[in-house]
Amino acid sequence: MRAQRRPWPGDDHGRPRHRVRVAGLTIDPMTEGEVVDHVVGALKRGEGGHLVTPNMDIAWTAAHDPGARELVERADLSIADGMPLVWAARLLGTPLPARVAGADLIWSLSEAAAFYRHPVYLLGGPPGVARQAADRLVRRHPALVVAGTQAPPYGFDTDPGGHDEIREALVAAAPRLVFVGLGFPKQERLIARLRDDLPGTWFVGCGSAIAFAAGATPRAPVWMRGAGLEWLFRLVHEPGRLARRYLRHDLPFTLRLLGSCLLRRLFS
Repeated sequence: MRAQRRPWPGDDHGRPRHRVRVAGLTIDPMTEGEVVDHVVGALKRGEGGHLVTPNMDIAWTAAHDPGARELVERADLSIADGMPLVWAARLLGTPLPARVAGADLIWSLSEAAAFYRHPVYLLGGPPGVARQAADRLVRRHPALVVAGTQAPPYGFDTDPGGHDEIREALVAAAPRLVFVGLGFPKQERLIARLRDDLPGTWFVGCGSAIAFAAGATPRAPVWMRGAGLEWLFRLVHEPGRLARRYLRHDLPFTLRLLGSCLLRRLFS
C-alpha cells in the first residue's frame, strides 16, 4: 500500500496563497494529494477543520440560498468536485489544478488515516450502507481504525433530539476524521453544529461518497468523470430522484456559467 511506502509530509500550515473565485464561490486550487497533506498536517497539530467539495449542484444551491453559500465560504477547505468548475476557472484565467472528487477523497484520506492511526467515522447513507463502506475501506487498508458508523433517520434534522443523539455518539467515539454523507446543505449544517464539540477533528462533507465506497451506488466510468459526464451516468441510473435537479437546475446553471466565463475571456 502507498501508505506503507511513504508518509505524507503534513507540513501545510495554511490555505493556498491564491484562491480562485468561480460560480460565486471561493475554491482552493489544490490537487488530491495536496488536500490529503493539508488535512494530515492539521491533524498532526491537533487542529480540526471542515472540508467542503462544491459541484454544480452545490454551486446552484449556494447561488440561490445565501445561508448555503455562507456554509461553503466558512469551510476551511473548499475543493472543486465538478468538472464545469474546473473549466470555468480555466476560462477566467485562474485555473484549478484538477477536479478533486469527494468519492476519491474518502479513499485517499482513509489511506492516510490508516497510516497515522487516526480513527475515522462514517455518518450518512441508508441503514447499513456506512457499515458496508467501512468494511470495504478496511479491506483495502487493514490498519484503518473505524471509530463508528451511523445512519441518521429521516427527519433527524427537524427532531429536537436528533442532533443530540449524533453528537453524543461522535463525542463518545472521538474520531479524528468524520465523513458526513447527507447531501448539501444538510451535511454542512450538521457539521457546523458539531465542530465545537470535536475541535481536533476534520469533517468532510462528502455527499454520495459513502454510498459509492460501499458499492451501494454505481460510479461512472473514469472517462465519463473526466469528460464532465458523471451527472449523465447518475441521471440514467436514478432518473426519478435526479431528473429535476440535473435538468431543471444544474444543467441550465452550468451552461450559463460557462457561457458567461467564455464571454469574459473573449472580451477581456
